[in-house]
Amino acid sequence: MQSVTRPDPAPSRWSYRMQRLMLTPLFRLLLRVGLPMAAVFAATSIYFAQEGNRDAFRLWVSDIRNEIETRPEFMVKLMAIDGAGTSVAEDIREIIPIDFPISSFDLDLGGMRQTIAELPAVKDVSVRVRPGGVLQVDVIERLPVILWRDENGLALLDENGFYVGQAVSRGSHADLPLIAGEGADRAVPEALALIAAAGPLRSRMRGLVRMGERRWDLVLDRDQRILLPEDKPVQALDRVIALHQAQEVMARDLAQVDMRIGSRPTIRMNEAAVEQWWRINKIGFKD
Repeated sequence: MQSVTRPDPAPSRWSYRMQRLMLTPLFRLLLRVGLPMAAVFAATSIYFAQEGNRDAFRLWVSDIRNEIETRPEFMVKLMAIDGAGTSVAEDIREIIPIDFPISSFDLDLGGMRQTIAELPAVKDVSVRVRPGGVLQVDVIERLPVILWRDENGLALLDENGFYVGQAVSRGSHADLPLIAGEGADRAVPEALALIAAAGPLRSRMRGLVRMGERRWDLVLDRDQRILLPEDKPVQALDRVIALHQAQEVMARDLAQVDMRIGSRPTIRMNEAAVEQWWRINKIGFKD
């Protein structure tokens, strides 16, 4: 009887290895994701290897971006400034020259805010684009509360001593108190406290002079001065006012009241008053 040869149903060694490999999750992921990505990367690399293709792609992206940025809803047509006076508003328009209409994507709001904040008269500012294509600038101005006389003339300062602007003359700001002396601008809060504490002497005040960048002299009319100490000047002024209210000291012919040494206040009379005092004493001695 003749034997029949049948093919071996077992897979070959390479087929077996391929089947085992296909059962590996990582290999299947590489075939499903990695191979297409590699093909796309290779095709893209070949395409962008040519300079003409790169230029065409950049131009296409630029056109798409320009189309989006120049849409009507993104265009800014005018600038609105609120909270600023006429001169400050003019300064803002001068330092922020913008040709309207302009795309909001082309506006550097942070840089604009920083530029405006550098104006001496500006305390704080916010810049935003509001609906309707309006560049909104909201300004908080520094309010001048005191005049400072220095070698450069008269300057307007706010309550913290920050420079606001130059003053043309004393008469144009007659309602503001006057300070003078080097370093006076760095002690404005203390000066304002002294002015507020002047009380009945306020109407006679001519100003405050900073002495040695460390203490104040309060100057009154008739060339009278109150020399205040470096420490606790308001308390020293309160003592002078109390003495004045009790005995009307500052209404007398005095040149100055020295309060620099708290335990030993000193009063200096005018020369005419001293001469008259000596004359009276001589008459008394003769009698």
